[in-house]
Amino acid sequence: MTNFESIDQVQNALAQEGYVCGRALATVVFLSLRLGRPLFLEGEAGTGKTEIAKTIARSLNRPLIRLQCYEGLDASSAVYDWNFPAQMIAIRTAEASGAADRGALQQELFGPDFLIERPLLQAMRPHPQGAPVLLIDELDRTDEPFEAFLLEALSDFQISIPEMGTIKAPEPPIVIITSNRTREVHDALKRRCLYHWVDYPDAARELEILHSRVPEAAETLSKEVIAFVQSLRTEDVFKKPGVAETIDWAKCLLALDVISLTPDVIADTIGALLKYQDDIQRIAGSEATRLLDQARASLTEDA
Repeated sequence: MTNFESIDQVQNALAQEGYVCGRALATVVFLSLRLGRPLFLEGEAGTGKTEIAKTIARSLNRPLIRLQCYEGLDASSAVYDWNFPAQMIAIRTAEASGAADRGALQQELFGPDFLIERPLLQAMRPHPQGAPVLLIDELDRTDEPFEAFLLEALSDFQISIPEMGTIKAPEPPIVIITSNRTREVHDALKRRCLYHWVDYPDAARELEILHSRVPEAAETLSKEVIAFVQSLRTEDVFKKPGVAETIDWAKCLLALDVISLTPDVIADTIGALLKYQDDIQRIAGSEATRLLDQARASLTEDA
């Protein structure tokens, strides 16, 4: 498949790869691909933002190039670098052999053989399957200077290397940017993108996701897991569990041959859902029992 022809096709193709998405997300994905605009996905950690880029790449049979952002990320780490150890060896070899053509040596040292391509430059290169999917993950971890550089790079989809000239993408990559909103990303970058807030799914969609990702889980257990997680997200915890944690918890329960949730089982496995000790202590004991009762009550109401 080279592209999606309709919103329904987006949903169906992603579902075949195990990603269950709503109509709104499928629409913005379709428009991003049709219009050639970067897609900016914002939301809490663990809600499937990174996974959507991976799934699109698999669905379209395109290479996935991932730039994992972090504090202090700069252009050299994101675009290209020179292989200095190899350059030094080449210089010493030339000196030992008595090579005198310094101009030719310099041209060789700053040529393709010594160039280390980082994700942004890799995304500008031609690929046999077509334009790659460029995932710029957790952009909110970087600082404003890198945002400004990224804005310029995405404007023309070209990279300037002083020693080699300008490299322009023959076909713009499919760009997906994610943010956990630990800080606000500048409006100038957002305006270049189509935007979508990826929220926690409702119970019905999360159950559908769990069926897709953990199909071996029994229906009764799956429903209890989803109901408990949905109740847990209403509590005042530091970090609410995302869909990724729901899937991990279900797999843990299966590994322990759990048939139905109990307060003891929840206490033993809560580390798959909650990642902060304060949250774990808050949900322990009677709170876990209360949430489990609340979850089962909601299932009775829906029945």
